[in-house]
Amino acid sequence: MDYTTFFITSDIKAPKFMGSMVRGALGPALKEVVCINPSFKCENCFAKNNCLFYEFYETKSTFHNFRLDFLPNSPYVNFALYLFNDAANKSPYILSAIEKLFRKKGLGKERVTTQNFKIYHENRLIYENKEFKKFSPVIKKFENSSFSPVVKLTFQTQFRAKKQGKLLTALKLESKDIFLSILQKQKFYSQKEEKIETFPQIVSKNLFMVDVGRYSNRQKTKMQIGGIMGEVILNNLTPQTYRLLQYGQISGIGKLNTFGLGKIKVEDLI
Repeated sequence: MDYTTFFITSDIKAPKFMGSMVRGALGPALKEVVCINPSFKCENCFAKNNCLFYEFYETKSTFHNFRLDFLPNSPYVNFALYLFNDAANKSPYILSAIEKLFRKKGLGKERVTTQNFKIYHENRLIYENKEFKKFSPVIKKFENSSFSPVVKLTFQTQFRAKKQGKLLTALKLESKDIFLSILQKQKFYSQKEEKIETFPQIVSKNLFMVDVGRYSNRQKTKMQIGGIMGEVILNNLTPQTYRLLQYGQISGIGKLNTFGLGKIKVEDLI
């Protein structure tokens, strides 16, 4: 998996759940940047197979080559943006859309705009005061060289997945559910298939369900996007399963990563 990361800070006050707001506002801004169709319509568009907006927002029942990553309980609209594989090479379009989003399109029902926002890349400031600085995007390949047989895994935003056709709950969560979710991500982003012979054990857990509502402009209705939060202690990890957890920290796990769900943190305990 190739990836690159940007971090955006602003002075816009954050709502309780900013994932839906940021993702929803970024879409129209990106479409204005990349669309070459005079009709501005995606249906039957001659360019949809090469369109970044169509790939990010119109393709269904698949993972996407980006995800939003929010700091829990941030008082302002601050977030990281991960771009994967081919999308990592198209960061200028995304950055232009982010500038348009903050300066002209606005966020939320009030369409709040600001000139006071910054964009960082690899800890380097690349945008400030209405000006992009010259930089070369750093594109990384996923690597892992560390190992611990015991870790604390924290679900920092909702882990949303289905099990036997139903929403997975904190009560029914098993170690297997976490790793199968990451294997799905790996298969999509890295075209790598593997099996796990022995899953780690959950030796303790402190989990709870969080439900968040969002309004879908497409479906014209309010939708609930709940999931599992909290932490578990995992024992008997192998180098394979430890590596997969490190992978999940970058890719996100479960569903709706483009809304900021599925953010995890792995801490070595040995």
